[in-house]
Amino acid sequence: MKKWFHSLRFRVMAVLLAVGLLPMLLQSRFIGRTSMERHIRSRVQEYQYQCSALATQMSRAGYFSNTDSQAALDRQIELLAGIYSGRIFIADQTCRIVKDTFALDEGLYSVSPAVLGTFRGTSTLTYHNDEHYALFTLPIYAQGSRDVITGVLFASMSTETVIAFEQSLANRQGLFLLSLLFAMAALSILMSRFLLSPVDRLKTEIAGAAEGNRTEIGVYTSTETAEMSESFNRTLARLQQIDASRQEFVSNVSHELKTPITSIRVLADSLISVPDAPVEMYREFLSDISEEIDRESMIIEDLLTLVRLDKSGQELTVEEKNMNELLETLLRRLKPLAKRRGIEMTLECARTVTAEIDEVKMTLALSNLVENAIKYNVDGGFVRVTLNADHKFCYVSVQDSGVGIPEEDQPHVFERFYRVDKARSRSAGGTGLGLAITDDIVRMHQGAIRLASVPGEGSTFTVRFPLHYIA
Repeated sequence: MKKWFHSLRFRVMAVLLAVGLLPMLLQSRFIGRTSMERHIRSRVQEYQYQCSALATQMSRAGYFSNTDSQAALDRQIELLAGIYSGRIFIADQTCRIVKDTFALDEGLYSVSPAVLGTFRGTSTLTYHNDEHYALFTLPIYAQGSRDVITGVLFASMSTETVIAFEQSLANRQGLFLLSLLFAMAALSILMSRFLLSPVDRLKTEIAGAAEGNRTEIGVYTSTETAEMSESFNRTLARLQQIDASRQEFVSNVSHELKTPITSIRVLADSLISVPDAPVEMYREFLSDISEEIDRESMIIEDLLTLVRLDKSGQELTVEEKNMNELLETLLRRLKPLAKRRGIEMTLECARTVTAEIDEVKMTLALSNLVENAIKYNVDGGFVRVTLNADHKFCYVSVQDSGVGIPEEDQPHVFERFYRVDKARSRSAGGTGLGLAITDDIVRMHQGAIRLASVPGEGSTFTVRFPLHYIA
């Protein structure tokens, strides 16, 4: 049940019900109250108007002095009070009640403030909301005069009938709203099903894709579901690509780790099969076995480096470092490797550059580039490292005079275990992971690496990363 309350279908139903019923409920409550007040006010004003007309007739007929007209007017008073469910009594100039439609206070005197105020020329109108009745007074003038007040018409009226009528209407309206609520609930269920049917289809297709029954989904009944379908298909394609890369990576790892072991086994079996082998043969084979073990260690070390990079993610120990000094130290360390092949290494710095980097990781990345430039170079060639910067980025390029990289292989050189020339790579001692490690480290520094190469002329790797690292 809790899950259903949190579902999108329930929220759509709730919104439809709120949009449909809330304005009607507010309008009903406001209009009902306003209608009752208006009805009561109209009823009282109508009663007051009729009593005012009656008071005018009494003034013209000389009600208190003309006994002939008094009986006819008394019948009108009785009829008017009965029509409006009210009570009317007439007080003469001495405040004595000469007519009471309830026949309760005739002959008594009324000296209430309302009556006395009316004799002084101030008519009153009062509505008692709690007890649901209204009362008012009207002056009765002397015959032929508008200045002399000879009596007071005091009228009261109950509003219970009006309230009962309005409550009856409110009850009917409540029944109507209740039936409308059920109708709106049914309509909101149908509308939510209609509106969310593309989402249900999308969910079904995604579930099928998760179980491997579909390679892509396609729900294009609306702009939103079309965009969701396209986004999911892109994600699915990316996941498939990652899965294929993972399988290829596992296959490459297995192959790379198995190759040195196979070589070691062949060499060991060869020694075992020749019991009287000369010492020179033992030395040669054991030297080859040692090289294969070193190569195995290099592969394992590079794999561990990749695992550490993947695991640490964006965790860098960033410090402000002098890039000129870092590159000088790096070239000085690799100079013996270049000297053995007669390769000239130079460092060109356009300016002093200070950048925020992880020194260990960035040194490893740049060292891989320079070491590759030496390994895949020609004897007597050159390796030129240049350093430059602008107001935002640091640029390091490594140029060699080596064999170059074919154009069709250039997009893949940063893939793990990818080798342009497998035989040459193994003979040079490469594991096929150096550039992948370099690319990962540069990306961790929010930078990028680019390759420009011409087969037979050499290659240039350019690394760009921000001077100021922003986590």
